[in-house]
Amino acid sequence: MGIVAGLDSSSDSTRIVVCDTDTGAVLRQGHAPHPVDPKATDVDPQAWLLSLGEAAAGGLLEGVQAIGVSARHGLVPLDAQGGLVRPAMVGNDKRAQVAAADLVEALGGRQAWADAVGTVPQSGLPVAKLRWLARSEPEHAQRVAMVLQPHDWLVWQLLGRPARRTTDRGAASATGYWSARSGAYRPDLVELALGHQAVLPEVLGPAEAAGTTPEGLLISAGTGETMAAALGLGLGTGDAVVSLGASGSVMAVHHEVPADPNGMITAFADAAGMHLPVVHTSNAVRALRGTAEMLGLDGLDELSALALKSTPGASGLVLLPYLEGERTPALPHTAGTLAGLRRESMKPEHLARASFEGMLCSLADAMDVLRGRGVEVRRVFLLGAAAGLPAVQAMAPMLFGAQVVVPQPADYAALGAARQAAWALGVSQGTLSPSAPPAWQGAAAQVFEPGEELAVGQAVRQQYTATREQIHPGAFSS
Repeated sequence: MGIVAGLDSSSDSTRIVVCDTDTGAVLRQGHAPHPVDPKATDVDPQAWLLSLGEAAAGGLLEGVQAIGVSARHGLVPLDAQGGLVRPAMVGNDKRAQVAAADLVEALGGRQAWADAVGTVPQSGLPVAKLRWLARSEPEHAQRVAMVLQPHDWLVWQLLGRPARRTTDRGAASATGYWSARSGAYRPDLVELALGHQAVLPEVLGPAEAAGTTPEGLLISAGTGETMAAALGLGLGTGDAVVSLGASGSVMAVHHEVPADPNGMITAFADAAGMHLPVVHTSNAVRALRGTAEMLGLDGLDELSALALKSTPGASGLVLLPYLEGERTPALPHTAGTLAGLRRESMKPEHLARASFEGMLCSLADAMDVLRGRGVEVRRVFLLGAAAGLPAVQAMAPMLFGAQVVVPQPADYAALGAARQAAWALGVSQGTLSPSAPPAWQGAAAQVFEPGEELAVGQAVRQQYTATREQIHPGAFSS
């Protein structure tokens, strides 16, 4: 038996799990908050190291042979000596929205970006942050000689800041200047954004090690938080993840980059040698919270209980949950719509149910974008606090038309980082193949089947689609 560790540096804390290499069983775990405001968009990376040190205190890493690192996406700009040019740009940083739009236009539109790197610039991508830097802080932009992401920087620090800097396919695919389809950087897009070339980290394969510390501790390639969570959940072909945050996303494991002429799919690579196409929606749980406030309810638990007093189709009431505009379909300047108002439908329980059906139908639309491009979805993992709501669990299987899995809460990104570390360690020792990660035990979960209600779900979706087409005709065909 060997022992490995996975650490995840998220927006608010560092979480570490220490696992058995053979089974993935968690032996020990540690946690420490970051000594910064979790809502901050500019962060001194040293805060991540301080948090890491605190989380690993008390001999947590004793006996560990390898470490994997996952972290949220962002931009760490370095000068020619490896020093920080300015604080790292992370999180839901909206400053680069205009810069992202500029980049889309500069290359010739959404299709040009989809063809180039499989990703249309958004404010969160490093390529848009570089453009913002060049426009808003030109004196800083001129000093940028190397560009890393948070997980790249942490791996580099753990290895003692060697001359070689590395990343992995998953994190590279979230930059906006690396193509998951070709497996290569587009340095011209860095120059388009920043105004000059910069050194980019070497992209490692899934089972490759980034290096070994002087003490003999192997550090695996690491990856982005999204890709690490997929690895921690044990996703395979036919599996999709629906993430229920204020906004939403649908991602699925696929063997190739799906063709996408409309630029709605973000072509991420995963951390296991496959692909992880993602479709984002601007609205998910925010529609539920807004409805709860409108009805004077204390929270989502009350909204869920009220919704289950209604019947499928909410007595004809339909909510298009486009409260903050929408990404899928591309309706950035629209608003939400409540349709089907009749005397019999004007009851609190029908509005409550319409909010859940609207959120889930919108995410089913996003899932259909993937399915329409040949991505198979047989099983759907639901993540986020709202996944535990009885109304979500009752409606999701019939609206998604698939088995729904609700994993028990766990540090899946840290578990994925640990699984990657075990993989790299096994390959280095000759006990594992570089073509497949170790077969760890799956996540404990509740499973819900669509059963006989599948036809009911199809009818609800038809009602939703008819309303959407009436209000926004051709929204998915443009």
